[in-house]
Amino acid sequence: MTIRTILQTKGNQVFTTEPQEKLSVVVKQLVYHRCGSLLVCRGEELVGIITERDILRASATEGYNLETTTVAELMTTDLVTGTLDDSISETMGLLTERRIRHLPILEDGKLAGMISIGDVVKAQYAKLSIENHYLKSYIQG
Repeated sequence: MTIRTILQTKGNQVFTTEPQEKLSVVVKQLVYHRCGSLLVCRGEELVGIITERDILRASATEGYNLETTTVAELMTTDLVTGTLDDSISETMGLLTERRIRHLPILEDGKLAGMISIGDVVKAQYAKLSIENHYLKSYIQG
């Protein structure tokens, strides 16, 4: 099973923002979309990611104001990305090892979607449930 399978089920809608956007606007977008991160794009180019944790850290740090601080000041620019053909088990290992929860997915260098650790766990659980069902059927039958 690959990341392509997850995106076929989940869809490839991605919520984005721009580097010059204020954090106060990003907070509203995160709440509105009920998501934990936004990809940061300059036009069609993926340049970073901003997460709830980034904003929480900024809120707790002297000198950062959500009304004046821009996404560019806090976003992660050293992105870890995946591809549609990456296996779910390898992706789970990558997310765990790198301690990240959101993974942009690229196809031919262009944004194809985004998955979360929750999406990967859900897919892995579904796969194991199916295998368990077939093994029980084999043993009983």
